[in-house]
Amino acid sequence: MADADPRTGTLAARLATAVGADAVLDGAGQRAFFGQDVYRIGPPPLAVVRPASLADLQAAVRLCAADGVAMVPRGGGASYTDGYLPKQGGHVLFDTSGLDSIEIDARNAIVTVGAGVTWAALRTRLAEEGLRTPFWGPFSGYAASVGGSVSQNSISHGGSAGISAASVLSMDVVLANGDLMTTSSVAHSRHFGPDMTGLFTGDCGALGIKAAIRLPLLPQRTHFETLSFAFDDFAALHEGMRAAGLEMLDDDHFAIDAALSQGQIARNDGFGSKLRIALQVFANAKNPVAGVRQLIRMALAGEGAMTAAPYMDHLIVEGVDAADVRARAGKLRTVIGAHGREIANSVPAFVRAMPFAPLNNILGPKGERWVPLHGIFSHSAAPGFNAALNAFYAERAAEMARLGIWTGEMFSLPSPTALLYEIAIYWPDARAVYHETVLDPACGTGGFLTEA
Repeated sequence: MADADPRTGTLAARLATAVGADAVLDGAGQRAFFGQDVYRIGPPPLAVVRPASLADLQAAVRLCAADGVAMVPRGGGASYTDGYLPKQGGHVLFDTSGLDSIEIDARNAIVTVGAGVTWAALRTRLAEEGLRTPFWGPFSGYAASVGGSVSQNSISHGGSAGISAASVLSMDVVLANGDLMTTSSVAHSRHFGPDMTGLFTGDCGALGIKAAIRLPLLPQRTHFETLSFAFDDFAALHEGMRAAGLEMLDDDHFAIDAALSQGQIARNDGFGSKLRIALQVFANAKNPVAGVRQLIRMALAGEGAMTAAPYMDHLIVEGVDAADVRARAGKLRTVIGAHGREIANSVPAFVRAMPFAPLNNILGPKGERWVPLHGIFSHSAAPGFNAALNAFYAERAAEMARLGIWTGEMFSLPSPTALLYEIAIYWPDARAVYHETVLDPACGTGGFLTEA
């Protein structure tokens, strides 16, 4: 084995015997990759276990427990929270991507999903049955897993249903001694009160390793409309979003400032990318005529859709039929339009057609390193934070310019009562092993990055 420590080697060998040699990774490069996330580099694990079944997961946990070795679970690896990067090494990392089963119980409107299933894979499988889950994934859903998202309370698509944890009915969790616990005795209903399911949401895997998650099912809506609005300042954007949130009429709702719009969103450049986007938009339209019209609108809008104002708000409205969509969209136009102006809907049309963005966006438009951080504020507290943040930027503007640091902002509504305020920070730096492993080789470096 690659690790020189006899005890570790013995454990790795026994893990390989228990779950199969192909399911145990202990090469130096492999361990280095699994010791990093999008943002930070942590200590490499002693070994990586990728169980392909519940029985294998339990067997591996029992072996680690018997040796007194710490265990850390990892989902799709698209996070930036240190959730699977312990400060001290000496752990075995459990890569849950091999737990990829999807069991659809259409009669009872439940899907049981292996913790390692990506949101993109789940959406594709459910679409075959004309179904979806209420929350259906973050923007990183090509890589982000259901188990990882539930463990970190992720948000994004299907936001009107709340964060990922709000959609969970129950889970199967393997505890530190290898025992299996199902968090609810009634699979079809979430109990509020003494709630074991809620205990394991947002825990970053610290309380157990998720094996499977049960989510409710809804019919997939094919009727939709996309809306975009421009605002001249944060106060107007916030009021428009707050008013829309009270109505609870949209399926997706997010806002970005001009810096983030022109940087990350506009990064999908080149003929190949534009052609792929056009084909997806056309295929996603309710009929060929609607698809052609949307492509014409996007072409006419051009780059103006990315530079329309300091802040832009984007919504996707779904309904049971065209009349339902028109009524919902009309109401939103009224409440949001009182604070901003409607603009070309290129951005939400693109997101509706291609909801899961390539992971190339974990670097900036010129290859800068990137990390987002966010806070959730009551509506009364959000303006004060915005003012304090702008004062902070102004005070440090010269130093940020010297270091090549720039920022963008994104906003969403995890509930009608609060605003999620996310700051994206970019700076010139070397890529890490994580970036070199997951990024498309064609991802640009902007001339100043070096190999890690």
